[in-house]
Order: sequence, then C-alpha cells, then structure tokens
Amino acid sequence: MSDVRQHADNIHDQFSDHLDISVDDVEERLRTLVDEYTVPIDEARRSVTNHYLDEAGLDREDLSGGSSEAVQIEAVDEPEQWIDLTAKVIELWDPRSDSVAQVGLLGDPTGTIKFTKWAKSDLPALEEGGVYELRNVVTDEYQGRYSVKLNSTTVIEELDEDIEVGNDTSEIEGALVDMQSGSGLIKRCPEEDCTRVLQNGRCNEHGEVEGEFDLRIKAVVDDGIDAHEVIFDKDATEDLTGISLEEAKDMAMDALDTTVVADEIRDQVVGTYYRIEGPTFGRYVLADDVTELDGPTDPEELLIKARSM
Repeated sequence: MSDVRQHADNIHDQFSDHLDISVDDVEERLRTLVDEYTVPIDEARRSVTNHYLDEAGLDREDLSGGSSEAVQIEAVDEPEQWIDLTAKVIELWDPRSDSVAQVGLLGDPTGTIKFTKWAKSDLPALEEGGVYELRNVVTDEYQGRYSVKLNSTTVIEELDEDIEVGNDTSEIEGALVDMQSGSGLIKRCPEEDCTRVLQNGRCNEHGEVEGEFDLRIKAVVDDGIDAHEVIFDKDATEDLTGISLEEAKDMAMDALDTTVVADEIRDQVVGTYYRIEGPTFGRYVLADDVTELDGPTDPEELLIKARSM
C-alpha cells in the first residue's frame, strides 16, 4: 500500500462516523496536493484533515487518532500521537483558562508527564493520588516537554491499585558543544493552547499566523561519554546569557535579522562547561538548575560517575 493511500485510510477512519466520504475521495485530495502542488505529505494530511474538520463542524480534539497503543510515559517522544496510559495523578493545578477542566501531573514507573483535560469533553474528574487507565489520549510538545491531552474520545477508568512513580531527573556535567537550529529568538503560534514553533510564519496546525516571540536554546552537551540534548526555556536562557526576551527583540529589530540573537548566544555558551540538572522528557533534558564550571571535568571522574548511574 502506498504512503498516500495509508494516510487516506487513517483520515477516513477518523471521519467515517461524521461524514459520508470514501477512502478514494480522501486519497484524491491528498494526491492533488502531493503530486500537483508538491506539498509534503505531512502538510497535505494536515490540510485535508482541516478541510474535513470544517466540513463536519468538529474540533481536532473531537477526533480519535484511530487505534491507540498502550505505552509508558518514557516512550512519549512525539506530538500528535494517540496512546493509552496507566498512570497515577501526582498533582493537580489551577487551570488558567475556562476551556480547561483540569491540569496536572501524571506519573508511572518510567517518569512523569503533564496532562490537560478539556472542559467541553465532559469527562469524569481525576483525583490526586488516584490511578487511572486513560485510553485514547493525544500527545503534545512544548519546548521539548511532552504532555497529553484528554478529549471527548478519551475513556477514563479508575483502578483499585497503586503504582510507584519513577524518578526522571538527570544531572549532566560537560561541555556545551553545539547549539541546534531553532535556538535563539523564535516565534510561537498564538492560538489558544497551541505553542508550536512557527516555520516561515506558519503553524503546522493553524497555518499562517502572527506569532508571539519566545527565547530558547536547544543545546548538545557532551559529558565525555555521551552527547545529551538539552533545552533551556525562556527563563533558563535569560539566566544563562543575561539576555532578556525584550533585549533579544531589540537586537533583532536593530539588525533586521533574528539570527543575530542565536549568534550572540552561541558565542557565549558554546565551548563552556556546565553542570545541568532537570527532568528528562523523551530524548531531552530540560535545564532547571545550571552551574557554570571552571573547566573540563576530569575524564576519570566522568567515567566513574557515568558507571554509577
């Protein structure tokens, strides 16, 4: 089966309960975009999905992703995946929006992850300390930190058991050897509950939008044995560099070029040694506590420490 046909099948499965469409109809729309307009298949799929969402009068959260797979939290490393989790509610926070019914932290033996439950989904309330099987939740990502969203298709079953929550905090000592693309002054989608980074002024989900500025560093830190991907959010980037978001925007405006911010940050941090502590989400470590070191940590000390982990 061709890649386009497989995507058409998946889209058809999502909308078959809402619209009278065939797989051939969906495939034709996809092939028009992919073959005639050379649109990448992922963007073509989003475009066709948005078309059917409008036609059906649905929100994206109203759709199932088709079949969902039971996973553990440490395996969540990609947005827009439909999964099942068995997890304990560690903490609940006050929602910042009327559209959110509950927000908090879930945990299982492999780590923790933030969750959001939409008000319009009309789902049962989760309680702190409760253990639940959550079927058909969708993953999301913000600054390397993955989360899950509970929606109208989610099934919640409370379990009469307890589970031990794993520790997912990392500590790294090493040289910051590279700063990846997407670092410096960036723009994010301003739509409610969407924080995706814009690419050429476009959000993958909402199309062309007027983005909101943010500041971050996507770094590679080498401890002498392994290379670790580390994300510094706005606060961590400001603390590390002394450059505030407002100052970064002024720098970009003066130069008429946002890349000057990344260049300035790169000159400051690449080649510097740090001790970094923070939670691990997927393949990323989020920098919560950062200490600059005087120089290279002794390789034997690094080796002993790595073997003890």
